[in-house]
Amino acid sequence: MNRATVVDLQTTSEAAPGPHLLARIRVLMRFAELDRAIFYGIVHKLWQAGTGPLTALLVIVCFSPEMQGFYYTFLSMLMLQVFAELGLGQVIIQFASHEWAHLRLNQEGYISGDPEALSRLLSLGRFAIRWYSVAAVLTAAGLSIGGFVFFSHSTPTTLTWASPWFALCLMSAMMLALIPAWALLEGCNQIAEVYHFRFVESALHTVALSTAIALGAGLWSPVLSTAAKLVYNVMFLSGRYREFFASFRSRSRGEQISWRLELWSLQWKFALSWLAGYFCFSLFTPVAFRYHGAVVAGQVGLTLSMANGISAIATTWVFSKAPTFGVLIARRDHASLDDLMFRAARMGLIVAAGAASLAWLAVYLLNAWRSSLALRLLTPLPTGLFLMAVVLMQLSYPQSVYLRAHKQEPFLGLSIASAVLIGLSTWILGRRFGPTGMAAGYAAVTAFIVVPVGTIIWLRCRARWHAPAQGPSAATAVGAGC
Repeated sequence: MNRATVVDLQTTSEAAPGPHLLARIRVLMRFAELDRAIFYGIVHKLWQAGTGPLTALLVIVCFSPEMQGFYYTFLSMLMLQVFAELGLGQVIIQFASHEWAHLRLNQEGYISGDPEALSRLLSLGRFAIRWYSVAAVLTAAGLSIGGFVFFSHSTPTTLTWASPWFALCLMSAMMLALIPAWALLEGCNQIAEVYHFRFVESALHTVALSTAIALGAGLWSPVLSTAAKLVYNVMFLSGRYREFFASFRSRSRGEQISWRLELWSLQWKFALSWLAGYFCFSLFTPVAFRYHGAVVAGQVGLTLSMANGISAIATTWVFSKAPTFGVLIARRDHASLDDLMFRAARMGLIVAAGAASLAWLAVYLLNAWRSSLALRLLTPLPTGLFLMAVVLMQLSYPQSVYLRAHKQEPFLGLSIASAVLIGLSTWILGRRFGPTGMAAGYAAVTAFIVVPVGTIIWLRCRARWHAPAQGPSAATAVGAGC
């Protein structure tokens, strides 16, 4: 819906005698771009934001500062699973969305439509399931061994951490094996249902985690909550989408997607970008743990948890539109694509800036009042720097989602360069200046490298791919670059 439509709706509502509150709410929701998918996504993120402080409070009350450090470092180390996934999940979404432009779900829940598109989608799904099955095994083994070596050679402790770490690696690997199912659903534009599921899953996870922490499960708490999520995932997929996944048992009778000729040319770029993302966003807590101990690592982890929660809410507007971007690109409807992107980006930036301001104010007041809770978080300066980087990244996320929906990854060079710079600054400045040094380096690279260079890349690619002279295949030619 464009701005003129919003104005017309508002004018009509104001002119009508005794306008109903429900009508005004609908106008507001349309202005905020709140469709069903975004509504569930926002409710999901708001639930996390609302219950996050409760979980953090339970961690503070029930965990020692040392155990808090191990807890958040566990979560950061689990992000290493990107080395096994290699970005295939996002590739599946992009390719599936382009095929879904010619497909649909019939009344029985099975996939139907163009035979060639169906054949390509089925071949994509079967390949993804095989890939992630192998990745899950490698993840369980790699994380278990790597984490054991890391924690064994870090801060000496009397905590029993090995058994819960091994169990958590196993549970996480099993969750990894389910990623292709969710990627296929998202690519096939089942966004509203997926986001609704994630809200319920998040609620279940929060209840299980909070209960485990309160009952004294310690480092076993994330193991139990992940197990609860795993059970619910299996129940939902095998119930709600039984017929959808049954379609993938059929043998492809037409054209098939080639991993070597189509997927890999995009996946290796996504893989490098995702690996770069690990060094951008997940090194802070392990570096703090290694050089400043578990207590400081706990402060870094809790502060980043707050910042990442804000980012997760703000990016919902953009990420929920990724499959729609792919459909619009396949149909060459660039005007609608641009309009949708700008509206989603605007709302994400507004939400991020507002939430970050409130979060920083809360941290400042906790320190001003000398609250004991302030000792579990970073001080206002590094907190403000981390939050500033989060807000600035809201300018980059819409651009990357927009370009990747074309089945291309022109942000590869920028991702690698920013990862190297952020990784080095985290290690060098973090080792010498602690969390403030890490946060300053992160904010500087985001402000002076990621945002300006990313904007230039986006403008150039958009101008080239959407030029009329390029022809209908230019926008989707994998590897064409810009």
